[in-house]
Amino acid sequence: MLADLSPLIAATSQWLTCAYPSGGGALASALCEVQARQAVTVAAWLRYPTPVDAALVGMAGPGGSARLDWIAGADDATDHDTDAHAWRTWVDEVVASWAACLLSDPELAGRAVAAVAEGSHGAATPVTFRRLVAPDENDRRAAALLRHPDLLAPVTALHQDQLMNLLQPAQPV
Repeated sequence: MLADLSPLIAATSQWLTCAYPSGGGALASALCEVQARQAVTVAAWLRYPTPVDAALVGMAGPGGSARLDWIAGADDATDHDTDAHAWRTWVDEVVASWAACLLSDPELAGRAVAAVAEGSHGAATPVTFRRLVAPDENDRRAAALLRHPDLLAPVTALHQDQLMNLLQPAQPV
């Protein structure tokens, strides 16, 4: 049983960087990829907080990128090379939507990273997500499309309410 989210994280990160690519050279592409991977990692850890959750999504599969491709305008009906795009079956729509939310809202990203730090994923090894929560000018320039709230809006709108409910502060009783 697969209790590791790495295929889901890799595929969803790749989808984000293909849909919202960096406009620069190799360094900008790498910085964009790191930011996407950090956002997707945090989103995946929030979505699948336990090893059992990760194992279940590994068995059932995350659903693929079909709806995301359609929303982002990346669906190409003329492309029938399924082997070249087999990674798309590992894309998780909810995780992509949540990652887009985190990339477009620094405050929300900070709350999400704090929530992950309290969970089982963050407990084993403290991980910093600096490029997600405190991007410098080079990071912002490299991921201008990936962090643009208006461009991400169709993807963030898919599952933003679920993420907001998950991250809202506990209400006093």
